[in-house]
Amino acid sequence: MSLGPSSTADEIIAHLRSLGSEADLAGMARFGIVTDAAIGLSNVELHKVTRLVKADHRRAHDLWQSGIREARILAAFTADPKALTLDEARRWSDDCNSWEVVDTVADLFVTARVERELIPEFAADEREFVRRIAFAMIATAAVHLKKEPDSTLIAWLPLIEQHSADGRNFVKKAVNWALRQIGKRNAACHGPALALAERLAESSDRAARWTGKDAVRELKSDKVLARLGLA
Repeated sequence: MSLGPSSTADEIIAHLRSLGSEADLAGMARFGIVTDAAIGLSNVELHKVTRLVKADHRRAHDLWQSGIREARILAAFTADPKALTLDEARRWSDDCNSWEVVDTVADLFVTARVERELIPEFAADEREFVRRIAFAMIATAAVHLKKEPDSTLIAWLPLIEQHSADGRNFVKKAVNWALRQIGKRNAACHGPALALAERLAESSDRAARWTGKDAVRELKSDKVLARLGLA
């Protein structure tokens, strides 16, 4: 099947199914990826499909509605960030049930610049994957929003501290990820992030302590200090 910008969601899904691999499915499961609605296709292959079909926001919605893991990731790859609304972002977040889909839509949300409204809202949400989106957005913003003032990123540190005691695996790892990415952004962000990491490392809470110790280890590493000119 030949794919192009005019391909429909159904045509794309049929193409994805033709490429599916049982071996890839088994590999996904080993990494904690939910495979109940998966075809078995790597993100490398999905990026290839993205280059063929290009962006189409309406079609991305149809792909997302299919519920198929690969179609949802492709939806995030091919949605138009300029057309994404807050309500659409909220609806997609409601459907997230796997960490890798969460991290993919978090990237889209930051590109669409809806993170400022959604980070506090999603962090306050008790659902594990919705809360993960909040901290995945912080981590993504710290890396990709290079023109954003450092103060914007530093202002998220209290939210990281507030939720550092959430011991659920996918939240805990995202909180840690967000803290580390802020700290690695540049020398100005490193100090405040490291100070928080060191404080958390001394916490009586197990999850917060793990987050702090892991972040301290990376932020004080020779590699990071050299890159930031702090060695």
